[in-house]
Amino acid sequence: MNSPLVTALMAALPQFVTGTWLTVQLVALSLLVGLVLATLVAVMRLSHLAALSWVARGYIYVFRSTPLLVQIFLIYYGLGQFDAVRQSVLWPLLREPYWCAIIAFVLNTGAYTAEIMRGGIEAVPHGQVEAARACGMGGGLLFRRIILPQAFRLALPAYGNEIILMLQGSALASTITLMELTGVAKAIAARTFQPIEVFCLAGAVYLGMSFLITRGVQLAERRLTPVKR
Repeated sequence: MNSPLVTALMAALPQFVTGTWLTVQLVALSLLVGLVLATLVAVMRLSHLAALSWVARGYIYVFRSTPLLVQIFLIYYGLGQFDAVRQSVLWPLLREPYWCAIIAFVLNTGAYTAEIMRGGIEAVPHGQVEAARACGMGGGLLFRRIILPQAFRLALPAYGNEIILMLQGSALASTITLMELTGVAKAIAARTFQPIEVFCLAGAVYLGMSFLITRGVQLAERRLTPVKR
């Protein structure tokens, strides 16, 4: 006969699936938008225009030097205190915990990824850049065809770590009422009074997702690096 805990966990399985799917949504959307933001910030960071460079430096410094939890609270609880925000067209988004979490995650991962991308861009061999210029490439074409693909390949191992850190950081979304994986585990643990078993199950799901991310990054690195094929 099944124990009451097993029965409760089986009954809560749909909630775990829903919470896992919400976690995947938060992480995937944040990483996608954050990567675009990070690329723009990295280019600004390397710009010869002092104003652009300092704006990028300031953004990176602020979001890398403050806890993600504080950033989430400031966006979700703090912005609503201003009348101008509540009366703006952005309020329908900023009053929703889902979008507040996405904004916080995007800004946070954007700052970390910008430094990763900056390192990748600076690691591109200068000789290849000069050779491309000698072939007539310049400006956006040079960046798009030569610099950016190699920079991303060089930065991929470090970016894989950032993806896993973003997955772990997504658990903080439960602090603003989002029922992602950790939020679901907390609710079930409070209902069953068996936190060890419930959180071990949630931890196993996180381990599984981290394994898939690690394997995916390894396969991408192998595919993008001819000498490793």
